[in-house]
Amino acid sequence: MAYGEYIVYADESGDHSLVSINEQFPVFVLVFCIFRVDDYVRRIVPSTQRLKFDFFGHDMIVLHEREMRKALPPFDILQNGAVRRTFMSRVSNLVDDAPFDVVACVIDKRAFRDERGHAANPYHVALEYGMERVFLHLQRRGQRDRPTCMVFESRGKAEDADLEREFERVRSSTRLRGLGTTLTFRCAAKSANSTGIQIADMVARPIGLQVIRPGQANAAWDRIDPKIVRSPAGETRGWGLKVYP
Repeated sequence: MAYGEYIVYADESGDHSLVSINEQFPVFVLVFCIFRVDDYVRRIVPSTQRLKFDFFGHDMIVLHEREMRKALPPFDILQNGAVRRTFMSRVSNLVDDAPFDVVACVIDKRAFRDERGHAANPYHVALEYGMERVFLHLQRRGQRDRPTCMVFESRGKAEDADLEREFERVRSSTRLRGLGTTLTFRCAAKSANSTGIQIADMVARPIGLQVIRPGQANAAWDRIDPKIVRSPAGETRGWGLKVYP
């Protein structure tokens, strides 16, 4: 089988519950990071492994944005200011230097609830948008009908089954010819220690913060912004970035 030249990793920030809404982060973000396989294997994974060995002496560490930001174990070494500055600089450089493209959907949960009610699932809406925009991006790169895996982090047996059903619904009902024969589904447990999912995890929250507080300094966003898929005219909204509503 002639697999595609790309792989896609997805992760989210915030939860998709419409009942409990965090006042500080009232959005749900689903992000898709699109890597060329050759770049991923030859450059991105080795750089990430080197970072882990340099700071922890092994590569069993799973880079998780929340734990790093709060200096929670195993990232309690970041309670030391000098270590934190060095580590975060290395992480920033890792994201800067890694060649990948981003598609993201940010949903304002209050507005979504007011417009769609409690029955609609923000995750499903974000998933459909992401699948369509990722496919269009791959198609422009000659990947139509070349199987390309979209990898999601496992959230539990029932949740994974629900996600796969929704994924298959989009594949079978889309009006975009070729999407169903291009995108394939896979879930990965956190224990799989996937570099791609870890990078997606680090990308998701800064995108949400930029939408919530666009006037606030956001150095992480400044690194991510150039990677967001754009129209020929350079627009991100409706291309690599969907903000709902």
